Amino acid sequence: MIFDYETLKLLWWLFIGILLIGFAVTDGMDMGVAMLLRLVGKTDSERRTVINTIGAHWDGNQVWFITAGGALFAAWPMVYAAAFSGFYFAMILVLFALFFRPLAFDYRSKIDTYRWRNNWDWALFCGSAIPALVFGVAFGNLFLGVPFNIDNLLRASYQGSFFGLLNPFGILAGLVSITMLMGHAGMWLQLRTDSDVATRSGQYGRYALLAFIALFAAAGVWVANMNGYQIVSMPDTQSYANPIGKVVTTAPGAWLNNYSAVPLTIVFPILAFAMAVLALLFSKMGKPALGLASSSLMLVGVIMTAGASLFPFVMPSSTNPDVSLTMWDAVSSHMTLNVMFVAAIIFVPLILGYTTWCYVKMWRKVTVDEIENNTHGSY
Repeated sequence: MIFDYETLKLLWWLFIGILLIGFAVTDGMDMGVAMLLRLVGKTDSERRTVINTIGAHWDGNQVWFITAGGALFAAWPMVYAAAFSGFYFAMILVLFALFFRPLAFDYRSKIDTYRWRNNWDWALFCGSAIPALVFGVAFGNLFLGVPFNIDNLLRASYQGSFFGLLNPFGILAGLVSITMLMGHAGMWLQLRTDSDVATRSGQYGRYALLAFIALFAAAGVWVANMNGYQIVSMPDTQSYANPIGKVVTTAPGAWLNNYSAVPLTIVFPILAFAMAVLALLFSKMGKPALGLASSSLMLVGVIMTAGASLFPFVMPSSTNPDVSLTMWDAVSSHMTLNVMFVAAIIFVPLILGYTTWCYVKMWRKVTVDEIENNTHGSY
């Protein structure tokens, strides 16, 4: 064995967080670009310019999404089972929305008619906005607690509904997700395009960042005053995973306990706010490369803030808090975590390597003139 069981549980918590950050920074950017498409592209050539800034990368970026799903199944099978049963209709909605993205990329420019291309533009928008919203709503509901129970045979049963997920805080979290991805995408487009498209991209990106700052602050105030979850007692964290053998209570402001216990974690929300402000300033100053770097770190801060607040909970239960799933007791066996960890340290650097290589080799500004001179070779 490489690590003891407790250390592996912590490492997989961090590793899944890294995968979520990779997903947000890369594929989240693609979604943000699609959401900005109709705002920053006023003509067909401008919209094709926007699409072609991610045309070489969008499918490769989805590797992060697939890898995160696989890691969730491998490391936290009980969370995977409870989430996919409880959030079943939400997941189906995301899946069907994602179907539109490859179709829109590949078929949009095949026929040169306004109605055809306009419909595919809307398909691309919906195929990106719906997943971004649902992912945010899902994270918001984790803070509220998910209505599920686990019986003595470790079978999860869900007592909620799809529309129950669309509560005010869940919708607020969904809007945080949408605005942060649109702000990040605005920085990307300002860097990768020129002329009017770049100007409008920076403008709408700054609008999105301002909205994100306000919404993220509102969400933080809400979390500080809502009932959070805290563990009163649980078996030794080195023991075999069993989510039934602990005692969990709820208390106002409990989601902030980790910030008191480990004061250094306050760096995460500060990072999110500070980088959003810096991205705004760099965009306004005409330095989109620094703006993109700042918005990427903003996403890191947001995800790490959510992780630090929830720790060690992965999926709290509002029906029976004692069976809430945590990173200590909802994990796979010691052997599985070891084997998957070896696979992760081999393949994740490979993913990072070829992703970086693709961006470096295909890096350039995409212009309207390029699209108009290469009508049949571009998306």
